[in-house]
Amino acid sequence: MSDRPAIVGADAGPEPPYPLQMEGEVISGFGRGSKELGIPTANLPVDAAVTPWIGTATSGVYFGHAALLLPDSHPQRTPSSSPSAFSVFPMVMSIGYNPFYKNTVRSAEVHVLHDFAGADFYGAHMRLLIAGFIREEKDYKSLEALVEDIKTDCEVARRSLDRPAWRHGALKGGEWLTKEL
Repeated sequence: MSDRPAIVGADAGPEPPYPLQMEGEVISGFGRGSKELGIPTANLPVDAAVTPWIGTATSGVYFGHAALLLPDSHPQRTPSSSPSAFSVFPMVMSIGYNPFYKNTVRSAEVHVLHDFAGADFYGAHMRLLIAGFIREEKDYKSLEALVEDIKTDCEVARRSLDRPAWRHGALKGGEWLTKEL
């Protein structure tokens, strides 16, 4: 049983500096999200020139909304969608070094809280509206402990975003998520 809070943030919505914006093309990461953890991730480049706040962001777990511009070839793209139609999903993400894996390069790994039935979307344009912070990153004694904490992060994100002031349409900058490129 976890002693972590079930939700984070005030019911009234995010407080400064949130929400934060990040966007880019989905790139391949270390290849462990799906394979080792059973938790697929979509990675974005960590580039302070494009995302100035990222250099000073605390390494840890964040949550918010992800907007994906799925390619025409993606099985979950709606046929009637305009070519510039973004699909919005809740997300949880890690920004940091993932001490369990001893990474030496900072990464931004997004777990979109939606079942894509194994279909990936490398190269798709993704926008993130980061609504809040869940916890600092930490090391783990086992892979199982890491996976259990990630699952808790996902539930905390879902519950936190399920409040009216935290839905993407209610957030400051929420319209940016679906704005045409």
